Amino acid sequence: MPARGNLRPVSEYERSERLRREPTLEDVRQLVGASTPHFALQIRNRIRTLVGDLPEDHPARVEGEREIRRLEQIAL
Repeated sequence: MPARGNLRPVSEYERSERLRREPTLEDVRQLVGASTPHFALQIRNRIRTLVGDLPEDHPARVEGEREIRRLEQIAL
């Protein structure tokens, strides 16, 4: 996607409309997708940022933390 004006193209994760709503399970699942060991730690960091401010019992945070643990395992 070409940049318009002073705006640079961004990933789905970085889109401004995503910032106007609460993260969902689907947001976590889209980030994890078909994760590979090569990108596991980068994806882990994005998930931490996505769910870090949610309450501990929020479904997206629970799923995110589970995926963080899994990603740390596959990164080894």
